[in-house]
Amino acid sequence: MAEHTVTRTASARIPTRHGEFELCHYSNTLDSKSHLAFVMGDVAGGEGVLARVHSECFTGDVLGSLRCDCGEQLDKALRRVAEEGHGVIVYMRQEGRGIGLSKKIEAYNLQDEGHDTVEANILLGHQPDEREYTLAARILEDLGVRSVRLMTNNPLKIHALEADGIPVVERIVVPSTVTPENRDYLLTKARRMDHMLNVESRPDPKAAGEG
Repeated sequence: MAEHTVTRTASARIPTRHGEFELCHYSNTLDSKSHLAFVMGDVAGGEGVLARVHSECFTGDVLGSLRCDCGEQLDKALRRVAEEGHGVIVYMRQEGRGIGLSKKIEAYNLQDEGHDTVEANILLGHQPDEREYTLAARILEDLGVRSVRLMTNNPLKIHALEADGIPVVERIVVPSTVTPENRDYLLTKARRMDHMLNVESRPDPKAAGEG
């Protein structure tokens, strides 16, 4: 099997409300997508670099959809890196757990009919999760990151990065706000996808009269 590589094609300073990051654009030999890295501080040669591998979610990251916790997780990761003063968020263009935006929108309709996110993807002819993280590991390597403290609730990301040569020396919990709109989504992550979430012990905002 050919070893896939990434190439940093451009980078620029990006001031944000959390602080100033460098945005790096990457091309690669695996797919036609443009993957990205937000970098703060000097991470080259770093051990235990604070990092998140975030899969693109247009509806959550851009539109602020409450059907998921993606936008909230991205914002928390950016804030946490800014507080620490250095770190990396690798932004992978893997919309809808890898099935693409059009299919993701179709999956939303199936979810509104009572199917969970796993069932919806399967009904559309896809795997529950088609993402892969080889390119994320290659991007971290290109940045000179030797090992990471990974902000994630998904054990698959930990195993995938380590299999691709990026040791994860610590997992940092990324708590999610449970709402009536995302509760079933989060429960499916925990129950069917082994995400390390403690949703069931939290009060249901709907039952508590919060919204």
